[in-house]
Amino acid sequence: MNKQKAIYYILLLLTIETANAQTFTYLRPERIFDGEKIIEKQGVLIKDNKIEKIDNQLVIEKNLPNDTKIIDLKNCTLLPGLIEGHTHLFLHPYNETPWEDQVLKEARSYRTSRAVVHAERTLKAGFTTARDLGTEGAEFDDVGLKRAINDGIILGPRLLIATKALIATGSYAPKGFSPDFQVPQGAEEADGHDDLIKKVRNQIGHGADLIKIYADYRWGLRAEAAPTFSIDEIKLIVETAKSAGRPTVAHASTAEGMRRAILGGVETIEHGDNGTPDIWKLMVEKNVCLCPTLAAGDAISQYRGWKKDTDADPERIKKKKEIFRQALDAGVKICFGGDVGVFPHGDNARELELLVAYGMKPIDALKSATSINSDAFHVDDQVGRIKTGLLADILVVEGNPMQTISNIRKIKLVMKDGKIVQIQ
Repeated sequence: MNKQKAIYYILLLLTIETANAQTFTYLRPERIFDGEKIIEKQGVLIKDNKIEKIDNQLVIEKNLPNDTKIIDLKNCTLLPGLIEGHTHLFLHPYNETPWEDQVLKEARSYRTSRAVVHAERTLKAGFTTARDLGTEGAEFDDVGLKRAINDGIILGPRLLIATKALIATGSYAPKGFSPDFQVPQGAEEADGHDDLIKKVRNQIGHGADLIKIYADYRWGLRAEAAPTFSIDEIKLIVETAKSAGRPTVAHASTAEGMRRAILGGVETIEHGDNGTPDIWKLMVEKNVCLCPTLAAGDAISQYRGWKKDTDADPERIKKKKEIFRQALDAGVKICFGGDVGVFPHGDNARELELLVAYGMKPIDALKSATSINSDAFHVDDQVGRIKTGLLADILVVEGNPMQTISNIRKIKLVMKDGKIVQIQ
């Protein structure tokens, strides 16, 4: 072998070795919340993009691999990356632009540009996974957004997307226009056996990870919320989606809309503003989770003039607190999700603070945003816990959010897929 060939083979071997090189990162926090419980004085060793080991810090530090990157996190709490259960990345706060104007007057290219910014803000706020529950008129643009995140073109959380969502014809919005015009809607209209099957399959074929339905909406005789789909229609939607491995979730605020959705087989109820003791009992029996979206109601009340720090609670807030307390007392499993987009993206922690203010213990609220959401959204084999073998999606904050929930905003480090995306 001549000298030139020898150099070539040496360089080739070095290239292969570099490509196969493993990257280790060791995180040394004050405490760990692993998604279920608190662990003191343990460390987390990350190998490439997965959690390799969780153990006593002294034990791990005796056997650290060479070239391990060590990050000391004094007075900090390490948690699983948080999971946002109800966001709309293609919306922005309604006090900036009303919902109808966003749907009708903003170009989809403009809305997508905003969604790119919203996705990055969400991730940097510590939410490494997010369930986007409908583009609200932006068609299938969430499919491309998800791909851009997955391909590393833009920063954002892992997305579970609902694409267009499904509504009963005539039930949704925008409304109030001349009947002579066909006004674009914020979700896809579908009715009856064949049409429902076709539209569910079409959304799945375009990339939907789940199907979202509106089980009720404000289309009653006096513009009050009223049920939309029948129980049989919901069962058909659920069955069609389930055959392709997709869950179905439901927007529902009336007791009857909730009842139909639960009996139809949905897995989560979004909002649940008018739940009753019988509904909570049914949810527990059917193992259906409630995603209460407390922050959306809080934000809308403030947009309508409520001065939160000085005024008494408006009737809407009083009722929401009461209903939420009933659901907790009945043992309904609570998902974390704020309906972000109604209020600013990146302010997702607002829902955590309200869960606690409305009656949850901080550790239970954090469970909702990690392990409970990961189980409910069928991603528990990837994220939601600090557990060996799971993806290294990690949030580190200063202080102890199990004692003071607002500490969740004191972000020290955000890691997604083993890569640090934010560090203070």
